[in-house]
Amino acid sequence: MQKFVCTVCGYNYDPAAGDADSGVEGNTPFENLPDDWVCPICGVSKDMFEPENA
Repeated sequence: MQKFVCTVCGYNYDPAAGDADSGVEGNTPFENLPDDWVCPICGVSKDMFEPENA
């Protein structure tokens, strides 16, 4: 699964790990995150994330 990086703070969303602090289970693709999910570090919305270059 594709990882995504926050363009503001550099946080990496890893779908394999999810975001337990926000109630997102592991193996949740970025596209399936809730619309109101925000970066757990800086609080920006999903539209501020870009696919990570492998």
